[in-house]
This record gives sequence, structure tokens and C-alpha cells, in this order.
Amino acid sequence: MHEAATSNSSSSKLPPPKRASIGKPAAALLAGGGLFSFLYAISNPDSEDDHHKAQAEDKAASPPAAADERDPSLPRFRLTDVRKHNASSGSPWVTHDDKVYDITDWVAAHPGGDVILRAAGGSIDPYWNIFTIHKAAHVYEILAQYLIGYIDAADLVDGRPPRDAVEDPFESDPVRDARMTVHTAKPCNAEPPNDQLEAEFLTPNELFYVRNHMWVPVVDDQSVDKHTLTVELPDGEERTYTMGELRRKFQTHRITAALQCSGNRRNDMTRHAHKTNGLQWGVGAISNAEWEGVRLMDVLKDAGLKVADLHDLTAVRPQSDDEGASLPDPNTHHVQFSGLEAYGASIPLATALDPRNDVLLAFSMNGKPLPRDHGFPLRAVVPGHVAARSVKWLSKIVVSDEESSTQWQRRDYKGFGPNEGPKPDWDRAAAIQELPVTSAVTGVWVGESVRDGGIPCSQSSQNDISEESPPIALQGYAMSGGGREIRRVDVSLDGGKTWDQAELLDDCPPSAPCKGNKAWAWKRWRYTSSLPQITAPTDSQKRQCTTIVVKATDDSYNTQPDTHAGVYNVRGNLANAWHRVRVCPSCTVTEAGDKKVIWRTGKTFGCGFQQEKEDEKLEEGPSP
Repeated sequence: MHEAATSNSSSSKLPPPKRASIGKPAAALLAGGGLFSFLYAISNPDSEDDHHKAQAEDKAASPPAAADERDPSLPRFRLTDVRKHNASSGSPWVTHDDKVYDITDWVAAHPGGDVILRAAGGSIDPYWNIFTIHKAAHVYEILAQYLIGYIDAADLVDGRPPRDAVEDPFESDPVRDARMTVHTAKPCNAEPPNDQLEAEFLTPNELFYVRNHMWVPVVDDQSVDKHTLTVELPDGEERTYTMGELRRKFQTHRITAALQCSGNRRNDMTRHAHKTNGLQWGVGAISNAEWEGVRLMDVLKDAGLKVADLHDLTAVRPQSDDEGASLPDPNTHHVQFSGLEAYGASIPLATALDPRNDVLLAFSMNGKPLPRDHGFPLRAVVPGHVAARSVKWLSKIVVSDEESSTQWQRRDYKGFGPNEGPKPDWDRAAAIQELPVTSAVTGVWVGESVRDGGIPCSQSSQNDISEESPPIALQGYAMSGGGREIRRVDVSLDGGKTWDQAELLDDCPPSAPCKGNKAWAWKRWRYTSSLPQITAPTDSQKRQCTTIVVKATDDSYNTQPDTHAGVYNVRGNLANAWHRVRVCPSCTVTEAGDKKVIWRTGKTFGCGFQQEKEDEKLEEGPSP
């Protein structure tokens, strides 16, 4: 689900291409001997004979180069010269395949200009492999306007730059925990294994799910206090804060909050409804942590932001003066966040200014500095909202009468109807902000694993585990957006025919309450009981299974839909239907020759078991 910054689709809106100015003698030399030879000759006139001698020796030692049949009217550039035209050069160049482009004018006109600048001085190809939206005919046509020449044949292998000459934008990414289930390595998108997901109330930093859209920016931890955050107000006024200033100037606040990707449980929607586009997350694109930082509303106020009085917005006879009438309306303005790697998103200004919403500019996670994967040195934390709004590696905040113009705000992280196909009307749909209620099973233990202490039984459970039917123990989490607290988790062991209630763990007791003005953390739950009676299968019988179902209800009595059919969308966002997990008995023969039923739960992953598909085939019986 890695979506790109939007490309301009009309070349007529772009400025004319800027070509490098190269004299005829220089151009001739560039085409024949390369830029390096040209620079060496003009800077070392006394060594010209030695230079020609060295060239002759190189030609004698090297095999004859393939004929260069590319347009002879365009100059050739050595890669060493292309590298000089990096982001700080004032005239950035990039390469694509064997061509060289001067993108100086394109950067200003391109919505992903900051990302393109990352490629300046090298190949644009690794970045377009991330942003596949650029791999379209009209984009190549636009890029062609900025062509200034070709890479010198001496720097090509089979017509392309060698692999080691192309920068890997992810080479400085941090090392991740080996226990993580990796969906994509570049950029990194990974979730913790189910048995580790909510083993602790606060997810260990190294097991917190990773959702990156691009590379991880490098910020020197020795100079972190000098990292700056710029705040721009609606009138264009700016105020810049260093990290050190943020820490010293503002009161520090702490909240306990879970963050969840909009694609959490997307794999569940794919399996039970229809194909979805994006990373096939299991139930692990959610984690819980304690965040520490400064309140966004305090920083905005200090920067000079003044807004209309919310009381006056509904008053029949407003009391404010003329100045107040012209102030920004928090209900129609937005706070745009921008990260160092060019990711961006926004939230309503009213959300940011409500002190009960606990929106933080965080620099600490579980008592430690933010890990690099999670926004070091500064990130937004917008609790109760889709994690896409909690922008990492925060570098700029803009208060505007428009939402963020980025791809991730305008053409991603939105919801659509089941009928709206792969090309929906993005402008019509609202961006996802608060999350709906959801829950999931993260662990299942059946039979002897429960009796042998595979999981401790709940002391408060009223369920009797009989010898006639196998015992079962379940664990999982539940969460709702907007700070709404989970009030109940319902469990069914027979596919939804009968129900019981799980035990909600008290992870925020009065002696150690969770921080925050609302219920931002997830709720962990446990359940123990006995499975329904199922006849043991024989070799000729179809496999008989039972389906475990879990659903949650929050304090506004919002509950989960029973299936994904009604909430299906091709993007696979907000997959919050009842979570279903199948368990099946297998008939085995003991050493004594007796038949014994073994309950197969497989290894849990994502929204079910790895064994689940095989079990479905067995239940259907042999093919005719």
C-alpha cells in the first residue's frame, strides 16, 4: 500500500525545460572523451601529453567499447559530474536509464519536488520504483522535456549504469527486530508476531509495528537539539523552534495511546470479501505506547495563532469585534504536518485546539527517545485517529484553510462504498480521521495446551472446563477511535449462534492510571471456556470445524459489523468486521492403536491460521 505523491498530468502547466549551456568545443570533447577528460585537460594543461599517453594505454588494455548509437547532438556526461548536481547545487540533475535530466524547473512545479530532490545527483529509478504512479506514459513525456544529454558510455554496463552506481535510498535504514513479520523491506512495513503483539500492555519499542512510506531520514542524535520545527500561520507568518527550545519552553505532557494503521486486518477483508489493494496486514498493524511531548495547541498559541471564538460561531448576536470576525474558523481550517522525507497529512484545526484531544508533538516513546522508525526526533501523535495523521520526522506545521495537498491526504486513506471499484471519486470522499471500533484474536489454545498451563486461566472466569469437551483459551485486543472506551467484548465458539463475554484486563487501575483525557489505549481481553461437542471425524467423513467469533462494543454503543460485505472497499481500509478464527479436530491413532481427537489450531498469523485454507479444503471433502 505504498502510494505516491501525485504527478502533474499536463505538461502545458510546467515551465520550459532548462538545458545546460555547453560550448561547441566542450560539447565535442564531452561526446568523444567524456567530461572528466575535459575537466582534467583544462585544469592541467602541462600534463596533456601524459594524459593522452594514459588514454592510449587504457584503450590498449580495454576491450573496444560498443558503438554509441544514441543521438549525437546531445552531450555525454560522466556520472562523477552528475553527482555534483545534487540537491544543494542549485541546478539538480537526475538520471533515468541512460539519460540525464536537469530538473531545476521541474522541482518547483512537481508536488513531490522534495522527494525528487533526494534523487538529485543520481538515478531517479529507485524512487520511481517506490512511487509507481510515475511509471506512466504522460510522466515520461514530461520528463523528456528536461533531457540534456546521456550518461557517457564509459559509465554504462549493457546500456545502463552499473547497479553499484545507483543509490539505494534505504541503505541508512535502521536494523529491525528479527521477530517482526515483514510485508515489504523497502520501504519497511512490518508487524509483530501474534504471540508477541499484546503480550504486554505497552508494546516494546522494537516490536511496535512499522509503517513507512519511504526511507527513514537520518538525523544526527548528537545535534538533535538543533533540529528545527517551522510553524506557518494562515497569514504567512512563520515561527521556528529548535528541539531544545520545545523542551525548555513548553510544559511536557504524557499520554497512553494506541496507533493503528487504516489497513489493519486488510488480509481479513481480502479473504472474507473481495480482493483489496495494499499491504495485506494481519491483526498486528496496531500497537500501544506511552508518548511524551508538548501539546500542539500550546505551540500554535505561542506561534501567534488566533482563532474565532467558538461561542460566537453559534451565537445569535456575536459579541466579538470586527477583528474577531476575520479570524480563522477552527471548524474550516486544518493543521498540515510535513515530515523530513516529504510525507504529509493534516487534521482539522478544531481537533488540534481541543485540550481534551491530547494532540502531542512527541519526542519520547515508552520512556525513551523516539526510535528512528517511529519518528526520531519529533513526530505528531493524534490519539484516537488513524495513524496516517500522526506524521513522523516532523519538520513543518502549516495552519491553512485547506487540507494537506499530499497524495496521502487527498488520494489515499479514504473510505468508499462496496460498489465503487478501483477508480473511485477521491475528491468526493472525506479523509479518514477517527477510527471505528474493532477487535481481534491474537492467541488460541485448545485441549491439553490449556490443561498443561499453556496460558493461565482467568481467576474471574465463571466457566467450568469439563472433561467431555476440550477446554479453550483465547486472548486479544479491542479498540475504538475518538477516545471511546471499550465496554464489552463478546465471544462465540460456534460461529455466532451463542455468545459469552470476555474478561477485560484492568491495565489502567486507579493506582497506575493511563495518561490522557480520554480512553486512547487499547483494551486487552482474555477468555476461557469449553468448545462445543463435535463428532470426531473418520477418514471418510468431512472435517468438522468450529469458528471462533469476537466482537467489541464501545461506550457509545458502537459495535462491529458482522461481515465485511457492507464495509468492503477496494482499498481495504477500516476492516473491522467480526474477527473469525477456525479451529478443527483431527483424528489420529495413538501408539496403543486407539483413535484420539487432536484440535488443530495451527500457527496464528494475521487474521486466522496458516492451516485455515487447507482445513477448508478438507472440510469440503475430496473432489468428485
